[in-house]
Amino acid sequence: MIGPSALFFHQGNYHNLTRKLVQSSLSPDTIRKLIPSIESVAISALESWSGGHIISTLHEMKKFSFDAGILSIFGQLNSNFRQMLSDSYRVVDKGYNSFPTKIPGTAYHKALLARKRLNQILSEIICEKKESKLPEKDFLANLLSFKNEKGEILTEDQITDNIIGVLFAAQDTTASVLTWILKYLHDDQKLLEAVKAEQMAIYEANGRGEKPLTWAQTRNMPLTYRVILESLRMASIISFTFREAIVDVEYQGCLIPKGWKVLPLFRNIHHNPEFFPDPHIFDPSRFETAPKPNTFMPFGNGVHACAGNEIAKLEMLILIHHLVTRFRWEVVGSQNGIQYGPFPVPHQGLPARFWKESINRA
Repeated sequence: MIGPSALFFHQGNYHNLTRKLVQSSLSPDTIRKLIPSIESVAISALESWSGGHIISTLHEMKKFSFDAGILSIFGQLNSNFRQMLSDSYRVVDKGYNSFPTKIPGTAYHKALLARKRLNQILSEIICEKKESKLPEKDFLANLLSFKNEKGEILTEDQITDNIIGVLFAAQDTTASVLTWILKYLHDDQKLLEAVKAEQMAIYEANGRGEKPLTWAQTRNMPLTYRVILESLRMASIISFTFREAIVDVEYQGCLIPKGWKVLPLFRNIHHNPEFFPDPHIFDPSRFETAPKPNTFMPFGNGVHACAGNEIAKLEMLILIHHLVTRFRWEVVGSQNGIQYGPFPVPHQGLPARFWKESINRA
């Protein structure tokens, strides 16, 4: 469904080269230029939620993270292309975890057809990109300009698969974490007010939101950043990863033979009381000091760690800033329970009602 050439299905030379392309496209130096555009997407999303109607927080967060992902891949994309990508990807998204039957009318069959449409749409976008010859340094531009040591370029299928792969990685995980953050802040009003106070200082410095955030400001939100880290630990969106023992390994008296598959459980590590006392309590202060190495791995670890973790955190910081300074929300219905689809999210996607908060000008 994603495509066989996507980065996270490979290892070795192809993986290393493709990963470098993703990292360079989503490096701090590159994504800082996206702040005004991500802000615009965040404010537009929040405005659309604030009509007093009940929304699925997860569903709306997926829209936001998808639109932010589009920015990181294509930069400023034609609105028609953006809508076509969104419509087709939404169908593909429903097919990822459905029963794999090609019977017409099933979610899987619809997703396969939508994936073909995505190929066609991306082919048109690639064609336009080549013809424009603009000096942009977004992810697509980097894919198109890539040549390996033999002078070989990426095929269109390789480019398409990696774009779909980045969209997949950018949407669900970021949306799931943001949904948990809203729940944790909602459940602790004292913490919410502390985060709001931190963000209001930035809001005032920016002329009550009349000036955009700066990169330096997004790097100077210590409490908000600790809330994000603690949400990543508590929720452990990426619960595990797949690995293979390349040599015989002995671990705590147990032999793991070479070639055996290994499933490290990040959730067990993040909830281990030896590393995090009272692990089931939400406590951002535990990140006032850095955790011990290899005890906190929300984005994985090693050469297969998430290459887009910086932009994911940037999106969270920007959305939280505008949410707590301009809006309020309340969770509707049951506030307990977890669902998996496949990532852990609050029950029913955290139904909530949002409204604008009036702020008196001095």
